[in-house]
Amino acid sequence: MRWAMVKAAIAGTVMVALAFLIPLGLMVQQTARDRAFTAAERQAAALGPALAITTDQQAVAKAMASTDAGSRDRLAVHLPGGVTVGSARTDNDQLPGTGNQGWTRTVRAGTARVDGGYVLLQPVAVDGGGIAMVEVYVPDTDLSRGVGTAWLVLSGVALALVAVSVAVADRMGTRIIRSARRLATAARSLGSGNLSVRVPVEGREAAGAPEELREAAYAFNAMADRVVHLLAAERELAADLSHRLRTPLTVLRLNAAALGEGDAADATRHAVSQLEREVDQIIRTARRDPVDAPPVALGCDAVEVVRDRVAFWSALAEDEGRPWQLAGDDAPAPVPVQRGDLAAAVDALLGNVFRHTAVGTPFAVDVVATEDTVAVLVGDGGPGITDPATAIRRGAGHGGEGSTGLGLDIVRKLAEGTGGEVRLGRSALGGAEVTVRINTRTEVELPRQQRRRTGRLIRKD
Repeated sequence: MRWAMVKAAIAGTVMVALAFLIPLGLMVQQTARDRAFTAAERQAAALGPALAITTDQQAVAKAMASTDAGSRDRLAVHLPGGVTVGSARTDNDQLPGTGNQGWTRTVRAGTARVDGGYVLLQPVAVDGGGIAMVEVYVPDTDLSRGVGTAWLVLSGVALALVAVSVAVADRMGTRIIRSARRLATAARSLGSGNLSVRVPVEGREAAGAPEELREAAYAFNAMADRVVHLLAAERELAADLSHRLRTPLTVLRLNAAALGEGDAADATRHAVSQLEREVDQIIRTARRDPVDAPPVALGCDAVEVVRDRVAFWSALAEDEGRPWQLAGDDAPAPVPVQRGDLAAAVDALLGNVFRHTAVGTPFAVDVVATEDTVAVLVGDGGPGITDPATAIRRGAGHGGEGSTGLGLDIVRKLAEGTGGEVRLGRSALGGAEVTVRINTRTEVELPRQQRRRTGRLIRKD
């Protein structure tokens, strides 16, 4: 934008300068020409009194020598009878009139082109009633004297105008760009989670900002305040809803304590304890102000998380007679996501297997790590997914009673948060297979994430 304003200023100033300076330069050139011929006419008129008194060649020559043009050998007089006094650039037969017989009073002054310049021909009445022709030589150098200097001065003025316009445009563009960049930086900071960021609209930092950008800054600040307000209301709602779960959780915990001993009882009590911890964590997170919350360190071992969640679900798998297998857990696979988020995503995938397939259906979990990505594959031997595009859409899944349609959407958000993606296809067991690809690179560009989010997120294998 800054360079665009500078280019516009240069173009506008150059057009204005050319529109005014070129005619002015031509006028200066014409003025120099007129000045030269006017001076020649004065030199010719200076001989008028002498020629009116006498036509003697010596007297005429003496009168010519007293003039500036005569002293520089630029003056000649063609007397009646064909006599020429001085250094003439033209012949008598080339002069207007009647040639060597003299000139009539109807002959007027004029100019003629000669080598190296022009001659001014001025008829003058002489003693005895005749007409003499005074010839004044005007060289080309006199016609262009001062024109080159004038063009240089005008060119300098034009360059100075262009420089001033560029400086003004650059100054204005700098102010506009500084304000626009400040607004863009604040928008990126807000998008990254800094809810306390605001754009200054008053004071020194906002000085020189255009009114339109000031209005945009006011709108941005109002939007940020609204976002903070909505998030606060959402946190309160999440905390209230989570708190309502405490009563049924208390009942479940008491019932689990009364189950006695056994693997099933231990697994139930473990699940209830895990659910209580998750609810408490939700309440604590919801109550925390995101503006003052400390940054959360990202990063965990995907293999460790997957191994832990598969071990948790294995107890239920044994109760339902589901064969299962875990592959790719022989080496660590670090990923740039929180442990709790990855565990929630794996639980969502395994929960879908138990919820949407018949008892006894086998499932498999694989972890595949490459240089840039870590992929978690969860496949089963069920009927598969008939509409992958609908299944991945938030709240659009049709999983029957107890299904909210949010499981795969949670997984998708986790993957896209790192620049990865989610694929739905057919597994080697014959049923559905969900592939979660997590990008392990930390430099994830936002426009690329947006393109993935709005593009084709699902690919059928």
